[in-house]
Amino acid sequence: MLLPPTEATRRAARRWLAELRVAGVPRVRAILTHHPGYADLTPAQYAEGLAWLRRTGMVNTAGRPVVDISESEAAEGEGALPPVLWSRAGEQARRAVGAAGEQALLRLLRDGGVPHVRHVAAESDAYGYDIQAARSVSERAHIEVKSTTDPTRLVIHLTRHEYEVMATDERWCLAAVLVASDGRAMHVATVDRAWVHSSVPADRAGSGRWESARLEVPGHALAPGLYTGAWGLLADGVLPQRPVWHQDRSGQKGSGQR
Repeated sequence: MLLPPTEATRRAARRWLAELRVAGVPRVRAILTHHPGYADLTPAQYAEGLAWLRRTGMVNTAGRPVVDISESEAAEGEGALPPVLWSRAGEQARRAVGAAGEQALLRLLRDGGVPHVRHVAAESDAYGYDIQAARSVSERAHIEVKSTTDPTRLVIHLTRHEYEVMATDERWCLAAVLVASDGRAMHVATVDRAWVHSSVPADRAGSGRWESARLEVPGHALAPGLYTGAWGLLADGVLPQRPVWHQDRSGQKGSGQR
């Protein structure tokens, strides 16, 4: 027999239902446990809220809510606490930019003569990257694409799964794509793997681990072009380059991709 949920569990469950409309469980967990606007509840209370929703069948095995809670319902009982909700339109816009960046890079690779290009993100999220590209058996790349329309700074969201694939896959590389309004790639740069490794949050042993990280990439961690290891996937003349994201152009291209 299910015990009645506590008020804290109810509040946590309302927030889960509101946020799960536009994002998956790992991302929502990161927001609920790290955003100061949600700090009135503990990570354990948020975990219990999700567990209660799953026990009652309000969230299915895929992590999707089976009820569409309204914003007014989600805010009920919040008092003076300001709601921290994603906009459905905003989330759709972010997804559209991400998809446009992947398609733009796919076109560049194919037009640049890379003989083997596969859009694995269209098949599954399990790979931990978006594109497989290969010139030969020894020249292969597994490319995670992060897209933006902001030329002034580069902010990316990295999942735990993407990071763990990076840590074990020497062919993995992180490509940043600046997307124009017509879907073209205005600029492509490679994010330094060592910088990513040093910048993700540290887990707290035995008490918690991060699932999604927001990273603002500094210019010194970017190399214009697309590189994995010591070789470039495309000739410099093929890739569009712009003076964006305050990149340090004095460094050696492809350096730090280890």
